[in-house]
Amino acid sequence: MSETGPVPAPKRPAPLAGTKVVDLSKILAGPYVTMSLADLGADVVKVEHPDGGDPTRQWGPPFNGPDATYYLAANRNKRSITLDLKSQEGQEAVHRLLADADVLVENFRPGSSLARTFGHEELSARYPRLVLLHISAFGEHGPLRDEPGYDMVAQASAGLMSLTGEPTGPPVKAGYAMGDLGAALFGLIGVTSALVERERTGRGQYLTTSLYESQLALHINWATGYFATGERPGRLGSGHPSLVPYQAYPASDGHFVIAVGSDALFRRLCAVLHRPALADDPRFATNRARVDHRDELNAELMALLAPRTAAHWCEVLKAAGVPVAPIRSLDEVYDCPQTEALGMVQEVDHPDVGALRQVAFPVSFRGERPQVRSAPPTLGQHSGEILAELGYGEADIARILGRPH
Repeated sequence: MSETGPVPAPKRPAPLAGTKVVDLSKILAGPYVTMSLADLGADVVKVEHPDGGDPTRQWGPPFNGPDATYYLAANRNKRSITLDLKSQEGQEAVHRLLADADVLVENFRPGSSLARTFGHEELSARYPRLVLLHISAFGEHGPLRDEPGYDMVAQASAGLMSLTGEPTGPPVKAGYAMGDLGAALFGLIGVTSALVERERTGRGQYLTTSLYESQLALHINWATGYFATGERPGRLGSGHPSLVPYQAYPASDGHFVIAVGSDALFRRLCAVLHRPALADDPRFATNRARVDHRDELNAELMALLAPRTAAHWCEVLKAAGVPVAPIRSLDEVYDCPQTEALGMVQEVDHPDVGALRQVAFPVSFRGERPQVRSAPPTLGQHSGEILAELGYGEADIARILGRPH
């Protein structure tokens, strides 16, 4: 295995080495939680239905080998076993997995047969040290409790799309799956916190989060602004509700961003633009005034910035200490020296496609980044191996997997 930056050396056990995780989730939120746990050293067993497995395996194009790149993004460092969870044999195998597991992650739809089969009350009683995370669309209570949900539904129903897009344009979803990923990150915090608590109490925990709740938690200043004023916020494009100038601006060859977070920085910007009088204009002298006169100031700035290239403005503003950045496309991001220096791209061998690049875990431990140890598994790749570890004999393994013996 290699990566574009320094190769992480496994000098000590990974933070979650020895932790066993059973992953009964699918799509993105749950699998991202379990992939993160796997990145941190946990042994994660991904349980998939024999007929197609995780639906994201088919969420393409693009594909890379038999699986869609969407699936390949959230399932590395795991092992895959295929089981029919509605069968008695499949349920028995899951219980064998849970007998010494530390964590279970699932996103069964509330009220479904699988939610009843693997109810948290029974599991917590049977496995008192188990940390169980349930991820849903809308949470455990309320009129939307039983509704299914995808990331787009969460972005719409929890307000994100009302804040995203140009003021005169239609609502726009965020470029990333913020509903799923927000729930995943809060779920990951919950799981690791519960594991720490278990060290103190000796008991596991039942955790719940949802795409909806996580989006509310991420509103941050949007929510507190609404609570204070009662005013419905609207879309500002790339603009910031509380800072100006703080957005993308057009240059002669594209766009770049300026992020002015203080009056001192605004004066520097005006000096670079050879318009120091703007900093003394009562409409623009303070950030509060600039927010109140956003449109007037932006009209002035756009006229001054438009004749020169984005690269020119990034160079001169950076030299003056004004926060500025080009707007990079993904090909530029992954060809960027900063990305390479951080070692954020690692490479691992995949049985079908060979070298597979992955974006690494974004936290380093004493300067060492967790390794991508294994490629996202093919469907059922480790079924026989895992069943053997659970004590099944060859004949039973063949029967469970539907293979001739």
